[in-house]
Amino acid sequence: MLQMSRFQSSSRPFLLYRVGMPGCLRRLACLVCFLGALPAWAQDGHRVALQGGDQLMILAADGSTEWQRKWGGIHDLHVLPNGNLMVQEGAAAVVEIDKDSKDVIWKYDSRSQNTTAKKGTTEKPIEVHTFQPLPNGKVMIAETTRKRIIEVDRDGKVHSEVPLQVDHPHPHTDTRLARKLDNGHYLVCHEGDGTVREYDAAGKVVWEYQVPMFGRQAAGGHGPEAFGNKVFSAVRLENGNTLMGTGNGHSVLEVQPDGEIVWSIQQNELPGIRLAWVTTVQVLENGNRVIGNCHAGPGQPILIEIEPKTKKVVWTLDRFEDLGNNVSNSVVLED
Repeated sequence: MLQMSRFQSSSRPFLLYRVGMPGCLRRLACLVCFLGALPAWAQDGHRVALQGGDQLMILAADGSTEWQRKWGGIHDLHVLPNGNLMVQEGAAAVVEIDKDSKDVIWKYDSRSQNTTAKKGTTEKPIEVHTFQPLPNGKVMIAETTRKRIIEVDRDGKVHSEVPLQVDHPHPHTDTRLARKLDNGHYLVCHEGDGTVREYDAAGKVVWEYQVPMFGRQAAGGHGPEAFGNKVFSAVRLENGNTLMGTGNGHSVLEVQPDGEIVWSIQQNELPGIRLAWVTTVQVLENGNRVIGNCHAGPGQPILIEIEPKTKKVVWTLDRFEDLGNNVSNSVVLED
C-alpha cells in the first residue's frame, strides 16, 4: 500500500510517496504537513532535472528546488558531467546552460545553421525534439523535415549525417527521442509512424518495432482519454531488449529483438495510478525503472519508480500544483 506525505519546500507544497514506510516515519510525515521539510536522515527521494510550467529546474532529493531558471517547454534534457544543462530552446535550437551563471554558453540552431535549402528558396519548418551530447565532445541532433541525424562539433561543423526513414512525415512528429548506442547505431523514436527504428551509421534500418494498437481505435487528445502509438522514448537494455515509453499508448513495453513483449506496464495496472502520455523511461543503477507520466492531470504522479520484477511502486513525484500538466522530460540524477 502506498503511504502519502505532504511536504513543504520552497514555499510550495508537493507530494512524495514511498512504499512500506515504517510507522515512525509515517507519523513523522504527518508532522511535516505543519513543520516543513523532513530532516536529512529521513529524506528518501531522488535529485531530478526537469522542465515544468515555465521553469527549468533541478529538485533536491527532498523535493526542494536546488536550481532553476525560466525556460519554455522541452522534449529532451541532459545534465553534463560538469553540471551544465543541455536543453532545447524553442522549436529548433539546442543550447548549453552554465549551471553557475545560468547563461547560455553554446547554441546550435538547425533552422539557421547548415541549412539544406537551395539559394533563393525557403525551407520547410525544421524542428528538433531530441539531441545527445556524445563522449567525443560532439552533439548528436535529430532534425525533422530534413529527416536526418547529424553530429556537430562545438563550432557548428557537421561531421556526419545519417538519413532517417519517415513514412508519415510532419515537422512535429518525424521524431521524438533518439539515442546513439554503444555499437555506433542510432535508436530513434518516430512518433508519427508509431515505430522505433535502429539505424546503422549509413542510415540502413537494421531493426524496427511498430508499437501495437492492441486492437483499439485511435482516440484524440493528450490525457488519459487519448489513445494511439505515438512512441516517445526507447532505451536499449543490457540484455539486448528495448524498453520504450509508448506516448499516448499509456504503457511501457520491453520487447525482445524478435518483437515479443516480455514485460509491460499498462495504463491502469499500478494501484492508484493512471498513466497518460508516457514519455521518458530511465533505468537506474539499481535496476529500477522510472517512468515519465505527462498530461495525467491533478492527483497523478509525473514520475514513477518501479521495481521491475515485482512491479512494485517504490517512489513517485507529484508536483502538479507548481509544475503543471506538461512535464514531458526529466532525468533522475544519480551522484
